[in-house]
Amino acid sequence: MSAPFEVRSVDVLIIGAGPAGLSAATRLRRLGVADVMVVERETIGGGIPRHCGHPPFGMREFGLILSGPAYARRLVERAVEAGVELQLGCTVVSIDYTGDLIVRCVTPRGPLSVMAKRVIVATGVREKPRAARLITGERPLGILNTGALQEYVYLQHLVPFRRPLIVGTELVSLSSLLTCRKIGATPVAMIEARNRPTVRRPSMILPRLLGVPVHYETTIADIKGRPRVEAVTLRHSDGVLEEVTCDGVLFTGSFKPEASLARSIGLAIDAGTGGPVIDQFARTSEPRIFAAGNILHPVDTAGWSWREGRQVGGFVAEDLDGKLPKADRSIRLVPGPGIRYVVPQRLVAGGPGLKQLQMRAIDEVSGTLVSSSRGITIRKQPLTSSPERRILAPLNGLCEADADVTIGLEDVVSSDAGNDQACV
Repeated sequence: MSAPFEVRSVDVLIIGAGPAGLSAATRLRRLGVADVMVVERETIGGGIPRHCGHPPFGMREFGLILSGPAYARRLVERAVEAGVELQLGCTVVSIDYTGDLIVRCVTPRGPLSVMAKRVIVATGVREKPRAARLITGERPLGILNTGALQEYVYLQHLVPFRRPLIVGTELVSLSSLLTCRKIGATPVAMIEARNRPTVRRPSMILPRLLGVPVHYETTIADIKGRPRVEAVTLRHSDGVLEEVTCDGVLFTGSFKPEASLARSIGLAIDAGTGGPVIDQFARTSEPRIFAAGNILHPVDTAGWSWREGRQVGGFVAEDLDGKLPKADRSIRLVPGPGIRYVVPQRLVAGGPGLKQLQMRAIDEVSGTLVSSSRGITIRKQPLTSSPERRILAPLNGLCEADADVTIGLEDVVSSDAGNDQACV
Protein backbone atom coordinates (compact mmCIF):
# COMPACT_ATOMS: atom_id res chain seq x y z
CA MET A 1 0.00 0.00 0.00
CA SER A 2 1.48 3.36 -1.06
CA ALA A 3 2.02 6.20 1.43
CA PRO A 4 -0.64 8.94 1.51
CA PHE A 5 0.09 12.06 -0.54
CA GLU A 6 -0.11 15.08 1.76
CA VAL A 7 -1.02 18.49 0.32
CA ARG A 8 -0.45 21.75 2.24
CA SER A 9 -0.74 25.50 1.65
CA VAL A 10 1.50 28.06 3.38
CA ASP A 11 2.39 31.71 3.02
CA VAL A 12 6.16 31.12 2.89
CA LEU A 13 8.16 27.94 2.47
CA ILE A 14 11.87 28.09 3.39
CA ILE A 15 14.24 25.41 2.13
CA GLY A 16 17.10 24.90 4.59
CA ALA A 17 17.16 25.09 8.40
CA GLY A 18 20.55 26.74 8.81
CA PRO A 19 21.16 30.22 10.28
CA ALA A 20 19.85 32.05 7.19
CA GLY A 21 16.70 29.96 6.80
CA LEU A 22 15.79 29.94 10.49
CA SER A 23 16.38 33.67 10.97
CA ALA A 24 14.26 34.45 7.90
CA ALA A 25 11.47 32.24 9.23
CA THR A 26 11.57 33.79 12.70
CA ARG A 27 11.51 37.31 11.25
CA LEU A 28 8.54 36.49 9.04
CA ARG A 29 6.52 35.19 11.97
CA ARG A 30 7.38 38.22 14.09
CA LEU A 31 6.24 40.45 11.24
CA GLY A 32 2.84 38.77 11.31
CA VAL A 33 3.12 36.29 8.43
CA ALA A 34 0.78 33.50 9.52
CA ASP A 35 1.97 30.27 7.92
CA VAL A 36 5.74 29.80 7.68
CA MET A 37 7.21 26.35 7.06
CA VAL A 38 10.90 25.39 7.01
CA VAL A 39 11.88 22.11 5.35
CA GLU A 40 15.25 20.51 6.06
CA ARG A 41 16.64 17.26 4.66
CA GLU A 42 18.65 16.55 7.82
CA THR A 43 16.89 15.13 10.87
CA ILE A 44 18.24 17.93 13.10
CA GLY A 45 17.89 21.66 12.36
CA GLY A 46 20.59 24.29 12.76
CA GLY A 47 22.76 23.79 9.69
CA ILE A 48 26.55 23.54 9.65
CA PRO A 49 27.06 25.04 13.17
CA ARG A 50 25.62 21.90 14.77
CA HIS A 51 28.77 20.10 13.53
CA CYS A 52 31.10 22.66 15.11
CA GLY A 53 31.68 21.77 18.75
CA HIS A 54 33.72 24.88 19.53
CA PRO A 55 32.97 28.61 20.09
CA PRO A 56 32.51 31.39 19.20
CA PHE A 57 28.94 31.49 17.89
CA GLY A 58 25.99 33.66 18.91
CA MET A 59 27.45 37.04 19.91
CA ARG A 60 25.41 38.99 17.35
CA GLU A 61 22.28 36.89 17.71
CA PHE A 62 22.08 36.15 21.43
CA GLY A 63 24.77 38.24 23.11
CA LEU A 64 26.43 35.00 24.25
CA ILE A 65 29.49 32.98 23.31
CA LEU A 66 28.17 29.54 22.36
CA SER A 67 29.45 26.34 20.83
CA GLY A 68 28.11 25.44 17.40
CA PRO A 69 25.60 22.83 18.63
CA ALA A 70 24.30 25.13 21.39
CA TYR A 71 23.93 27.96 18.85
CA ALA A 72 22.06 25.65 16.42
CA ARG A 73 19.67 24.54 19.17
CA ARG A 74 18.91 28.14 20.11
CA LEU A 75 18.15 29.05 16.50
CA VAL A 76 15.71 26.14 16.24
CA GLU A 77 14.10 26.92 19.62
CA ARG A 78 13.66 30.58 18.74
CA ALA A 79 12.00 29.71 15.43
CA VAL A 80 9.64 27.15 16.98
CA GLU A 81 8.72 29.56 19.79
CA ALA A 82 7.87 32.16 17.14
CA GLY A 83 5.41 29.70 15.55
CA VAL A 84 7.49 28.38 12.65
CA GLU A 85 6.58 24.88 11.44
CA LEU A 86 9.73 22.79 11.05
CA GLN A 87 9.67 19.74 8.76
CA LEU A 88 12.84 17.69 9.36
CA GLY A 89 14.01 14.78 7.24
CA CYS A 90 12.19 16.45 4.34
CA THR A 91 13.91 16.58 0.94
CA VAL A 92 12.71 18.95 -1.80
CA VAL A 93 12.73 17.21 -5.18
CA SER A 94 11.20 19.91 -7.41
CA ILE A 95 9.58 23.33 -7.55
CA ASP A 96 6.98 24.09 -10.20
CA TYR A 97 6.45 27.82 -10.79
CA THR A 98 4.70 27.78 -14.17
CA GLY A 99 1.50 28.73 -12.33
CA ASP A 100 1.14 28.54 -8.57
CA LEU A 101 4.35 27.90 -6.63
CA ILE A 102 4.25 24.18 -5.85
CA VAL A 103 7.10 22.55 -3.93
CA ARG A 104 7.23 18.76 -4.02
CA CYS A 105 9.00 16.96 -1.18
CA VAL A 106 9.72 13.49 0.13
CA THR A 107 9.32 12.97 3.89
CA PRO A 108 9.55 9.93 6.21
CA ARG A 109 5.73 9.88 6.17
CA GLY A 110 5.48 9.93 2.39
CA PRO A 111 5.21 12.52 -0.41
CA LEU A 112 4.39 16.11 0.51
CA SER A 113 3.24 18.82 -1.90
CA VAL A 114 3.26 22.41 -0.62
CA MET A 115 1.60 25.34 -2.36
CA ALA A 116 3.40 28.51 -1.22
CA LYS A 117 2.94 32.18 -1.96
CA ARG A 118 6.70 32.71 -1.65
CA VAL A 119 9.77 30.47 -1.33
CA ILE A 120 13.19 31.23 0.18
CA VAL A 121 16.07 28.98 -0.88
CA ALA A 122 18.69 28.82 1.89
CA THR A 123 20.50 25.58 1.11
CA GLY A 124 23.98 26.83 2.04
CA VAL A 125 27.31 25.52 0.75
CA ARG A 126 29.42 22.40 0.48
CA GLU A 127 33.16 21.85 0.36
CA LYS A 128 34.85 20.83 -2.86
CA PRO A 129 35.52 17.07 -2.67
CA ARG A 130 38.71 15.31 -3.67
CA ALA A 131 37.42 14.39 -7.15
CA ALA A 132 36.67 18.03 -7.99
CA ARG A 133 40.20 18.99 -6.88
CA LEU A 134 41.67 16.50 -9.42
CA ILE A 135 43.91 14.83 -6.81
CA THR A 136 45.44 11.60 -8.12
CA GLY A 137 46.45 8.50 -6.20
CA GLU A 138 44.80 5.57 -4.49
CA ARG A 139 41.43 5.80 -2.73
CA PRO A 140 41.95 4.44 0.76
CA LEU A 141 39.94 5.15 3.90
CA GLY A 142 40.76 8.32 5.82
CA ILE A 143 40.13 10.97 3.14
CA LEU A 144 37.54 13.46 4.38
CA ASN A 145 36.37 17.04 4.16
CA THR A 146 35.77 19.20 7.22
CA GLY A 147 32.02 18.66 7.29
CA ALA A 148 32.47 14.87 7.38
CA LEU A 149 35.12 15.16 10.10
CA GLN A 150 32.87 17.30 12.28
CA GLU A 151 29.94 14.95 11.80
CA TYR A 152 32.07 11.95 12.73
CA VAL A 153 33.44 13.67 15.84
CA TYR A 154 30.52 15.71 17.19
CA LEU A 155 27.51 13.69 16.05
CA GLN A 156 28.75 10.10 15.78
CA HIS A 157 31.57 10.31 18.35
CA LEU A 158 34.06 8.56 16.06
CA VAL A 159 37.79 9.11 15.53
CA PRO A 160 38.52 8.85 11.76
CA PHE A 161 42.31 9.35 12.03
CA ARG A 162 45.16 10.22 14.39
CA ARG A 163 47.79 11.90 12.17
CA PRO A 164 46.09 13.64 9.22
CA LEU A 165 47.46 16.05 6.62
CA ILE A 166 45.29 19.19 6.38
CA VAL A 167 44.82 20.84 2.98
CA GLY A 168 43.91 24.55 3.07
CA THR A 169 44.28 27.65 5.26
CA GLU A 170 40.74 29.01 5.43
CA LEU A 171 38.87 29.68 8.68
CA VAL A 172 37.36 26.21 8.44
CA SER A 173 40.90 24.81 8.23
CA LEU A 174 41.73 26.37 11.59
CA SER A 175 38.44 25.04 12.93
CA SER A 176 39.55 21.56 11.89
CA LEU A 177 42.66 21.94 14.05
CA LEU A 178 40.42 22.42 17.08
CA THR A 179 38.34 19.39 16.09
CA CYS A 180 41.51 17.30 15.76
CA ARG A 181 42.66 18.49 19.17
CA LYS A 182 39.34 17.40 20.69
CA ILE A 183 39.87 13.78 19.58
CA GLY A 184 43.58 13.73 20.39
CA ALA A 185 44.67 13.75 16.73
CA THR A 186 47.95 15.49 15.81
CA PRO A 187 48.07 16.78 12.21
CA VAL A 188 51.40 16.12 10.52
CA ALA A 189 51.21 19.36 8.51
CA MET A 190 48.95 21.95 6.92
CA ILE A 191 49.54 22.81 3.25
CA GLU A 192 48.47 25.73 1.07
CA ALA A 193 48.87 26.01 -2.71
CA ARG A 194 49.30 29.78 -2.61
CA ASN A 195 52.26 31.66 -1.14
CA ARG A 196 50.25 33.01 1.80
CA PRO A 197 47.34 31.88 3.99
CA THR A 198 43.75 32.56 3.03
CA VAL A 199 42.97 33.76 6.55
CA ARG A 200 44.63 36.81 8.09
CA ARG A 201 48.27 36.12 8.89
CA PRO A 202 47.81 36.66 12.66
CA SER A 203 45.28 33.80 12.68
CA MET A 204 48.05 31.40 11.66
CA ILE A 205 49.43 31.57 15.17
CA LEU A 206 47.01 28.73 15.99
CA PRO A 207 48.83 25.98 14.01
CA ARG A 208 52.11 27.29 15.43
CA LEU A 209 50.78 27.04 18.99
CA LEU A 210 49.55 23.51 18.28
CA GLY A 211 52.89 22.49 16.77
CA VAL A 212 51.52 21.95 13.25
CA PRO A 213 54.00 22.90 10.48
CA VAL A 214 52.57 24.94 7.58
CA HIS A 215 53.91 24.60 4.03
CA TYR A 216 53.01 27.23 1.42
CA GLU A 217 53.18 26.76 -2.37
CA THR A 218 52.71 23.05 -1.72
CA THR A 219 50.24 20.61 -3.28
CA ILE A 220 49.45 16.89 -3.15
CA ALA A 221 51.11 14.88 -5.91
CA ASP A 222 49.93 11.44 -4.76
CA ILE A 223 48.03 9.62 -2.01
CA LYS A 224 49.14 6.14 -1.00
CA GLY A 225 47.68 3.41 1.18
CA ARG A 226 45.55 0.25 1.43
CA PRO A 227 43.07 -0.13 3.03
CA ARG A 228 43.57 3.32 4.60
CA VAL A 229 45.88 6.27 4.01
CA GLU A 230 49.54 5.51 4.75
CA ALA A 231 51.43 8.40 3.13
CA VAL A 232 51.09 11.46 0.92
CA THR A 233 53.56 12.75 -1.65
CA LEU A 234 53.84 16.55 -1.55
CA ARG A 235 55.08 18.75 -4.39
CA HIS A 236 56.81 21.94 -3.23
CA SER A 237 57.23 25.18 -5.20
CA ASP A 238 60.69 24.19 -6.44
CA GLY A 239 59.32 20.91 -7.83
CA VAL A 240 60.86 18.78 -5.11
CA LEU A 241 58.70 15.80 -4.04
CA GLU A 242 58.46 14.83 -0.38
CA GLU A 243 56.74 11.79 1.08
CA VAL A 244 54.97 12.38 4.39
CA THR A 245 53.67 9.54 6.53
CA CYS A 246 50.07 10.09 7.74
CA ASP A 247 46.84 8.17 8.29
CA GLY A 248 44.38 10.64 6.78
CA VAL A 249 43.92 13.58 4.43
CA LEU A 250 41.53 16.39 5.36
CA PHE A 251 40.41 18.66 2.49
CA THR A 252 39.12 21.96 3.86
CA GLY A 253 37.36 24.95 2.33
CA SER A 254 37.01 25.72 -1.40
CA PHE A 255 33.28 26.09 -0.77
CA LYS A 256 30.66 25.95 -3.50
CA PRO A 257 26.96 26.87 -3.15
CA GLU A 258 24.60 23.94 -2.69
CA ALA A 259 22.69 25.09 -5.75
CA SER A 260 21.67 21.81 -7.36
CA LEU A 261 17.99 22.49 -6.65
CA ALA A 262 18.21 26.04 -7.99
CA ARG A 263 19.85 24.73 -11.17
CA SER A 264 17.39 21.89 -11.63
CA ILE A 265 14.35 24.18 -11.56
CA GLY A 266 15.88 26.59 -14.07
CA LEU A 267 16.80 29.62 -11.96
CA ALA A 268 19.46 31.87 -13.47
CA ILE A 269 22.88 30.96 -11.99
CA ASP A 270 25.78 33.38 -11.61
CA ALA A 271 29.06 32.10 -13.10
CA GLY A 272 31.12 33.82 -10.41
CA THR A 273 29.36 32.56 -7.29
CA GLY A 274 27.79 29.36 -8.61
CA GLY A 275 24.58 30.40 -6.83
CA PRO A 276 21.34 32.05 -7.99
CA VAL A 277 21.32 35.51 -9.56
CA ILE A 278 19.40 37.93 -7.31
CA ASP A 279 18.34 41.56 -7.22
CA GLN A 280 18.89 43.83 -4.20
CA PHE A 281 15.74 42.40 -2.57
CA ALA A 282 17.11 38.82 -2.88
CA ARG A 283 14.61 37.87 -5.60
CA THR A 284 15.87 35.27 -8.08
CA SER A 285 15.01 35.13 -11.78
CA GLU A 286 11.60 33.84 -10.61
CA PRO A 287 10.52 36.82 -8.46
CA ARG A 288 8.40 34.72 -6.09
CA ILE A 289 11.50 32.70 -5.16
CA PHE A 290 14.06 34.43 -2.93
CA ALA A 291 17.51 33.26 -1.81
CA ALA A 292 19.56 33.93 1.32
CA GLY A 293 22.77 32.88 3.05
CA ASN A 294 25.82 31.13 1.72
CA ILE A 295 24.11 29.83 -1.41
CA LEU A 296 24.66 33.41 -2.62
CA HIS A 297 28.30 33.99 -1.59
CA PRO A 298 30.58 31.12 -0.63
CA VAL A 299 31.44 31.41 2.16
CA ASP A 300 30.56 33.66 5.13
CA THR A 301 30.12 33.14 8.85
CA ALA A 302 26.99 31.81 10.52
CA GLY A 303 26.42 35.25 12.05
CA TRP A 304 26.58 36.95 8.67
CA SER A 305 24.15 34.42 7.16
CA TRP A 306 21.80 34.90 10.12
CA ARG A 307 21.74 38.65 9.61
CA GLU A 308 21.17 38.32 5.87
CA GLY A 309 18.38 35.79 6.37
CA ARG A 310 16.70 38.22 8.74
CA GLN A 311 16.84 40.96 6.09
CA VAL A 312 15.46 38.66 3.40
CA GLY A 313 12.62 37.63 5.70
CA GLY A 314 11.73 41.32 5.90
CA PHE A 315 11.79 41.66 2.11
CA VAL A 316 9.48 38.66 1.70
CA ALA A 317 7.01 40.11 4.22
CA GLU A 318 7.00 43.39 2.26
CA ASP A 319 6.49 41.51 -0.99
CA LEU A 320 3.47 39.69 0.42
CA ASP A 321 2.04 43.12 1.27
CA GLY A 322 2.74 44.38 -2.26
CA LYS A 323 5.39 46.87 -1.10
CA LEU A 324 8.41 45.80 -3.15
CA PRO A 325 9.12 47.44 -6.52
CA LYS A 326 8.44 45.37 -9.62
CA ALA A 327 11.17 42.99 -10.72
CA ASP A 328 10.47 43.07 -14.46
CA ARG A 329 13.06 45.75 -15.38
CA SER A 330 16.59 45.75 -14.03
CA ILE A 331 20.19 46.59 -14.79
CA ARG A 332 23.11 44.20 -14.34
CA LEU A 333 26.08 44.56 -12.03
CA VAL A 334 29.02 43.13 -13.96
CA PRO A 335 32.34 42.11 -12.35
CA GLY A 336 35.23 43.95 -13.99
CA PRO A 337 39.01 43.39 -13.85
CA GLY A 338 40.20 41.83 -10.59
CA ILE A 339 36.69 41.09 -9.24
CA ARG A 340 35.45 37.48 -9.16
CA TYR A 341 31.81 38.17 -8.37
CA VAL A 342 29.32 40.80 -7.24
CA VAL A 343 26.17 40.12 -5.16
CA PRO A 344 23.46 41.15 -5.93
CA GLN A 345 23.88 40.79 -9.68
CA ARG A 346 20.83 42.87 -10.66
CA LEU A 347 19.33 46.16 -9.50
CA VAL A 348 15.76 47.35 -9.90
CA ALA A 349 14.63 50.91 -9.43
CA GLY A 350 12.93 51.64 -6.13
CA GLY A 351 15.34 51.34 -3.22
CA PRO A 352 18.63 49.94 -1.98
CA GLY A 353 17.27 46.71 -0.48
CA LEU A 354 20.34 44.92 0.87
CA LYS A 355 22.13 48.32 0.98
CA GLN A 356 25.57 46.83 0.35
CA LEU A 357 27.25 45.04 -2.49
CA GLN A 358 29.29 42.01 -1.56
CA MET A 359 32.30 41.08 -3.69
CA ARG A 360 35.42 38.93 -3.80
CA ALA A 361 38.74 39.74 -5.45
CA ILE A 362 40.40 37.24 -7.78
CA ASP A 363 43.83 37.62 -6.17
CA GLU A 364 45.73 39.70 -3.60
CA VAL A 365 45.17 43.22 -4.84
CA SER A 366 45.66 46.83 -3.94
CA GLY A 367 44.22 49.46 -6.22
CA THR A 368 41.11 51.50 -6.97
CA LEU A 369 37.63 50.02 -7.14
CA VAL A 370 35.74 51.76 -9.95
CA SER A 371 32.00 51.59 -10.65
CA SER A 372 31.05 52.84 -14.11
CA SER A 373 28.10 52.86 -16.49
CA ARG A 374 28.11 53.80 -20.18
CA GLY A 375 31.78 54.69 -19.77
CA ILE A 376 31.03 57.24 -17.04
CA THR A 377 32.56 56.75 -13.60
CA ILE A 378 29.96 56.63 -10.83
CA ARG A 379 32.26 56.02 -7.89
CA LYS A 380 35.91 55.39 -7.07
CA GLN A 381 37.32 53.97 -3.85
CA PRO A 382 40.68 52.61 -2.75
CA LEU A 383 40.67 48.86 -2.11
CA THR A 384 43.11 46.38 -0.61
CA SER A 385 41.96 42.78 -0.35
CA SER A 386 42.69 39.09 -0.93
CA PRO A 387 40.73 36.10 -2.27
CA GLU A 388 38.00 34.81 0.06
CA ARG A 389 37.92 38.13 1.96
CA ARG A 390 34.54 39.81 2.03
CA ILE A 391 34.48 43.17 0.22
CA LEU A 392 31.53 45.45 0.97
CA ALA A 393 30.51 48.60 -0.86
CA PRO A 394 27.35 50.75 -0.57
CA LEU A 395 24.58 50.39 -3.13
CA ASN A 396 23.73 54.09 -2.85
CA GLY A 397 24.25 55.81 -6.17
CA LEU A 398 24.06 52.63 -8.26
CA CYS A 399 20.28 52.12 -8.11
CA GLU A 400 19.81 55.31 -10.14
CA ALA A 401 21.91 54.03 -13.07
CA ASP A 402 19.93 53.48 -16.27
CA ALA A 403 22.36 50.97 -17.81
CA ASP A 404 24.54 48.07 -16.69
CA VAL A 405 27.21 48.93 -14.13
CA THR A 406 30.71 47.44 -14.29
CA ILE A 407 32.66 47.18 -11.03
CA GLY A 408 36.36 46.47 -11.37
CA LEU A 409 39.86 47.43 -10.29
CA GLU A 410 42.26 49.98 -11.71
CA ASP A 411 45.87 50.77 -10.80
CA VAL A 412 46.27 47.27 -9.34
CA VAL A 413 49.47 46.24 -7.60
CA SER A 414 50.28 43.05 -5.69
CA SER A 415 49.25 43.22 -2.04
CA ASP A 416 49.80 41.41 1.25
CA ALA A 417 46.36 42.38 2.43
CA GLY A 418 45.85 41.78 6.11
CA ASN A 419 42.21 42.67 6.68
CA ASP A 420 39.63 39.95 7.04
CA GLN A 421 37.04 42.28 5.54
CA ALA A 422 37.43 45.29 3.30
CA CYS A 423 34.73 47.96 3.50
CA VAL A 424 35.04 50.56 0.77
